[in-house]
Amino acid sequence: MSAENPPAVPLDKQPVVRASDADRDRIADILREALAEGRLDPDEHAERVEAAYRAKTFGELEPLIRDLPAGQSPAAPVAAPVRGPAAGRGGHGLRVANAKSVVAVLSGASRQGRWRVGAKINVVAVFGGVELDLTEAIFEQQYVVINVTAICGGVEIKVPENVSLRSGGSGVMGGFEVRESESGDPGAPVVLVRGVAIWGGVEAKPVPGKRVRDLRDG
Repeated sequence: MSAENPPAVPLDKQPVVRASDADRDRIADILREALAEGRLDPDEHAERVEAAYRAKTFGELEPLIRDLPAGQSPAAPVAAPVRGPAAGRGGHGLRVANAKSVVAVLSGASRQGRWRVGAKINVVAVFGGVELDLTEAIFEQQYVVINVTAICGGVEIKVPENVSLRSGGSGVMGGFEVRESESGDPGAPVVLVRGVAIWGGVEAKPVPGKRVRDLRDG
């Protein structure tokens, strides 16, 4: 056999590369877009998202998007920082690598207290529950996008009363309730909650008495 044409390495002999949280988040973003475009039905989306967050290697992630346009690229599913023009004040078009993720699969998870909030947070609840409390958080960015996927699970999001809270999500046999509000302070944080609830529930609301200004002064 010619040295110019070495034999292909069988898939079962190729090195196993572990997937990172950013890799799993990227696949979940692709699946979310596929659901919104009608390429996947809710059952298929739920099954694939759950598989994505259980995946340990690239080899387990690749088949989940193989039949989607984004899966036709030969590039490995590695998340990279890409900045596009923001569509309005909601921050659409912003993709951030190493985003914070809160995941509950057949379990519960929470994030609360004094923690740093970046530009993007991914929240996934699959047969589980997530509590995301931003009332004492430190906002590092003015615009925060929270991507939520709730599949037979529940997500509760709390924000300070003086931030702008906006909705970009929908429910499929479930509820996606965001109590939208606009802050009178043009420099106040803007929190956009978007995503989907499939046979589950998402609730986001401001908490009276909790203010970003008070936390900064403290």
